[in-house]
Amino acid sequence: MAGYREATPDQAQYLDELVEAGLLIPSGVPGVYGRGTTFEDIRTRFDDHVSRAAAFEGAESLRFPPVLPRRQLEASGYLKSFPHLTGVVYAFEGSEIQAQEQARLACDHEDWSEHQHMSDLVLMPAVCYPVYPAIARRGPLPAGGVIIDPGASYAFRREPSGDPARLQMFHMRELVRIAEPDTVQAWRDGWRDRALELLRGLGLDARFDVASDPFFGRSGRMMAASQREQELKFEILAPIAGPEPTAIASFNYHQEHFGALHGITTATGETAHTACLGFGQERIVLALLKTHGLDPAGWPAEVRDALWRA
Repeated sequence: MAGYREATPDQAQYLDELVEAGLLIPSGVPGVYGRGTTFEDIRTRFDDHVSRAAAFEGAESLRFPPVLPRRQLEASGYLKSFPHLTGVVYAFEGSEIQAQEQARLACDHEDWSEHQHMSDLVLMPAVCYPVYPAIARRGPLPAGGVIIDPGASYAFRREPSGDPARLQMFHMRELVRIAEPDTVQAWRDGWRDRALELLRGLGLDARFDVASDPFFGRSGRMMAASQREQELKFEILAPIAGPEPTAIASFNYHQEHFGALHGITTATGETAHTACLGFGQERIVLALLKTHGLDPAGWPAEVRDALWRA
């Protein structure tokens, strides 16, 4: 399989343990799993934990499906930076005879792609993407900008792997800040520290570090170096499985990229800056299970009190 990453022995062992315990349900495709009752219970309780931590901000809740208009992705520059991660929705538009031929090929597990055509939708690469055009339609921002909570939704990255922490389809819980540059940067840095405290409060050995996105190709390496140099991206890392800790949350400052792309202006007419934070929910659940054990009934009382709050 193109782009497939082999699991390390301890990653493969952890995946076997998760499947045996009914926490993850294999689909037959690497990085795509069903979730058992216990896994989903932990994930949704962590989502509630974030909501309580963010309640003081009074963020506006907006919800979007896990697909995006293809033209929006094309305009964003995502395909230049991350062509290897993109997922596009294809659909059948042929005749009855072509449909029969497609079905025959599919039943024989042969290549039936010639009968599929690119649609006007792509799979969501990041939960914050639909927020920016939605806010742009409102006109200039109010004084002080806005904080938007797009909730926890599925995102897609084409990264097949045997590592249970590297999923192709996963939930990101995001928050988005759109305002003047100083306001946006202060918000991102404040949440970086707040999120670190929140995750350590759940017993995770979490730390943050300057990071970069997985840009594609030679020019991508230059973009990653620039992103690190300007400290536009931070990550919080925690042990899951493998030789290195895994990123479980990220904090990105986009500068004026999305503001200029969608024509978002501040109350005083300048191009707005944006930032987002994202909690990788499945990775956080995996880190909790690895740290405290596969049965939450035996977790430390302080962790259970934080997540199983009435």
